[in-house]
Amino acid sequence: MATQEESSLREESSRSINLPTMFRIGLFNLGLGLMSVLTVAVINRVMISELAIPGTITAGVVAVQYFISPTRVWFGQMSDSRPLFGLHRTGYVRIGTVIFGIAIFLSVQVVWQLGGIVAETGVWEWNGLTLFWTGVLILIFLLYGLAISASSTPFTALLVDISSEQERSRIVAVVWSMLMVGIILGGITGKIFLTQVEGLEGRPLDILPGPINSLFLVIPLIVVGLSWFSTWKIERKYSLYARRSSASDREDSVTLLKALKVLTVSRQTGIFFSFLLLVTISLFLQEAVLEPYGGEIFKMSIGDTTMLNSYWGIGILVGYSITGFALIPRFGKTPVTKVGCGVVAGCFLLIILAGFTQNPLILKGAMLLFGLAAGVTTLGAISLMLDLTVASTAGTFIGTWGLSQALARGIATWSGGIILDIGKQVFSEPLWAYGSVFLLQAIVMIGAMFLLAQVDVTEFRNNTKEAIATVMEGDLD
Repeated sequence: MATQEESSLREESSRSINLPTMFRIGLFNLGLGLMSVLTVAVINRVMISELAIPGTITAGVVAVQYFISPTRVWFGQMSDSRPLFGLHRTGYVRIGTVIFGIAIFLSVQVVWQLGGIVAETGVWEWNGLTLFWTGVLILIFLLYGLAISASSTPFTALLVDISSEQERSRIVAVVWSMLMVGIILGGITGKIFLTQVEGLEGRPLDILPGPINSLFLVIPLIVVGLSWFSTWKIERKYSLYARRSSASDREDSVTLLKALKVLTVSRQTGIFFSFLLLVTISLFLQEAVLEPYGGEIFKMSIGDTTMLNSYWGIGILVGYSITGFALIPRFGKTPVTKVGCGVVAGCFLLIILAGFTQNPLILKGAMLLFGLAAGVTTLGAISLMLDLTVASTAGTFIGTWGLSQALARGIATWSGGIILDIGKQVFSEPLWAYGSVFLLQAIVMIGAMFLLAQVDVTEFRNNTKEAIATVMEGDLD
């Protein structure tokens, strides 16, 4: 007679996901990559370089989407315990995608209003109109961030639901590679749409709104379609969540408060949370300043600076491939991730040195190498993240790791703009102002390496196993 464990193994094997299905699932992440180009490559470049809106204001507004990230834990727990339309993850993914698609189109319409005010006054100044439209833009990005949290956290939890531990690394490599493909395609698409404004004479507000409005309409429509197609019948066919978790049968038994208590059981949760925080801050501190850096120091056009995302995206794709299929299997997740962190720190110094040459080709090469190192670091961190995620409460844990990353991106994006503005006040040469941002990134990444040395997956699993069992009984106090 077959044991229950043998039956479970046969069930997981029968539901094994083939490579084409993995790529289809990854289309959701491809859509997120397309959207990220709009928010951190196009909007910030246009606001800072073309519309003369200060970097602090621009980066602060764009970063608002990340400060709503505590809701990731809530959405994760909600998707664990309260299904929509009979499914735990898919409904959240699709509704969130529709909402953030609408929000990103509305955001650029408000940007034109702010640009018009600056054009009339000749300089940015706080008054009734700038306060009003800045407030509206902040609210839109809050909605955008809320929708991203509602969709991306359940989506990542879905990856845990549908995969066994053995095949999870393959899914991670494929799905996160698709995210980078989206960033690359986004850079290319932006270049195509924006080439029509290159070389045109006149005010930015006379030549930019047409092509950029089209870009911000077409891309969200594509992303909504991708999200629906990528999740079509996936959860119903492959999810093992109902069998793995009693929470699905007792929806009220695991409250958000009890789920949060599980997170505090192991000190490893705090260590890894902090590690993700520092890694993400380091990788994205340049998010609001890279395109202006290319424009001001290297005299690159809007389309060319948008394409910078494609160069480091290609590097990340290569990094993902060699890490997932060669480096991690041979050397292990933690050592590979640590080496990746060190190389990333060195790449930031190389980006600064490229500025002295003012040669766009050297900057592109530096971004390609940075992407390669970032790919090694990111895939290693994501693999560790899923190892530090318990299947029975996947949404809550993924929400916590997502909170760390999103909070860090918010801090990084805003801080990058602030540091740039301060640098421009301190240094007469713009290169030193931009260089101060890249130098700080290197320092933060070195700090992340020291935290990584304290991460212990075995300790985490031993400490949380008993606590989760207690929570399921409703006795944790």
